[in-house]
Amino acid sequence: MTEHVNTGFERGTDGPKVILAGVDGSPSSLRAAAYAAGLARRQNALLALVYVQPVVPAGAALGAPAPVADTTGEIAEGLVAEIRAAAERLKGIYEVRWEFHTFRGDPYAGLVSAAQELMADAVVVGASEQAGHRIVGSVAIRLVKAGRWPVTVVP
Repeated sequence: MTEHVNTGFERGTDGPKVILAGVDGSPSSLRAAAYAAGLARRQNALLALVYVQPVVPAGAALGAPAPVADTTGEIAEGLVAEIRAAAERLKGIYEVRWEFHTFRGDPYAGLVSAAQELMADAVVVGASEQAGHRIVGSVAIRLVKAGRWPVTVVP
């Protein structure tokens, strides 16, 4: 008889428990959130919606223009309101357990921190719509190269 030893968190052994979707208000990120919601519903997983709030530049922290911090906070509030409205419209039709989280940093580092902290089993992000990312590499490409989670990129 083999004794079962609980070794703690083990990613993806019985299907995903937490599916993380990065949202920033762009059309592709909202499509990614919708796709992730479908996955979470079918897998009975928690949908963790994550907005990565850009770090306020040092000049803004010293009293220079503060609209950057205000704007990113407003974006997060707007995203939560939009998500709640969508969840309310679907109530009784589709039930998805979800949470909204805000992390700070650049999008890649913020999503990595979120995925680690929330013990995500999978990450879903929208495809980058910025031309420069073909050269530097998009957040999605960097997440795939990190090789820590299955990553789905939604166009």
